[in-house]
Amino acid sequence: MFVDRVEIEVQAGDGGSGCMSFRREKYVPHGGPDGGDGGDGGSVVVIAREGVDSLTKLAHRRSWRAERGGRGEGANRHGRSGQDLTILVPPGTIVIDAENQFVLKDLTRNEERFVAARGGKGGWGNAHFKSSTNQAPREFTEGEKGERRRLIFELKVIADVGLLGKPNAGKSTLLSRLSKARPAIAAYPFTTKHPNLGRVQIDLDRSFVMADIPGLIEGAHTGVGLGLEFLRHVERAGILVHLIEPCPSDGTDALDNYRTIRNELRQYNERLCTRPELVVVTKCELPGAAEVRQRLVEELQREVLLISAVTGQGLNQLTAAIVRRMAGGEEENDTAPALAHPPGS
Repeated sequence: MFVDRVEIEVQAGDGGSGCMSFRREKYVPHGGPDGGDGGDGGSVVVIAREGVDSLTKLAHRRSWRAERGGRGEGANRHGRSGQDLTILVPPGTIVIDAENQFVLKDLTRNEERFVAARGGKGGWGNAHFKSSTNQAPREFTEGEKGERRRLIFELKVIADVGLLGKPNAGKSTLLSRLSKARPAIAAYPFTTKHPNLGRVQIDLDRSFVMADIPGLIEGAHTGVGLGLEFLRHVERAGILVHLIEPCPSDGTDALDNYRTIRNELRQYNERLCTRPELVVVTKCELPGAAEVRQRLVEELQREVLLISAVTGQGLNQLTAAIVRRMAGGEEENDTAPALAHPPGS
């Protein structure tokens, strides 16, 4: 199960209380105070770690509590500090304060960490209060309470390349051909229920991560279908590869489908429309694919690739184009221009 948004409660450990004690030892009739300090409570630490690909573990446990500190004891023995509680999340996870709805931390790098709730300080034992004017203090302090917070973890998949397109445009098939990822593939729309990641190996030293973003539909930016859940993951993709099915099974027009997805990106986040984009007509073995490609070239005034994930045609050219953009290669009309016929026209 893929989970990309959960809300949990975290509780750091309380600090241990200090101890009130006096030295009691044979032949030492006037022993002084020897109460030790309490130990510090453990903190709740969130760590981004590669290999963790979902927030599923968090979804099954809503309350997370770190260990409290031990109490101080006599003979100046300090209490043991509580162990920190570690929560592992995938890189790309945003930590949000659920009560005030602001971002606490955006964990984008491997092994990046954030203290979500800090443990309480241990209390002081009475030995701490000894002075020349107070040689038998009876004061001691309780440990501090650990922080308690409600947190929202929101995962935005980090990928070098994001595959976009209407349902059944061939995104999962392309990902499976270029990488070792094995997403669900079937001859009906909405086969993919969550983003899939795959690493595409160019040569021994070069590779990139490709994400199959589930099919977007009209109204996705308002939450239609699972639009908001899907669009969230587009934000992290550096290069967008827009796949267009030449003969959609629902009878819609291929160019209208392209315009629809572009409009959803614009409505969700205007900056997404400035990302480098490759426009690709898929299933080129079907009749009419070349005609659709030519219509797109005329409207967009830019290169449009023609591929088939089934036969392998054009995949090398697509991979080479992605690598050029990742290397910062300048190509004419690298970002998508304004559409000649916006959606709804």
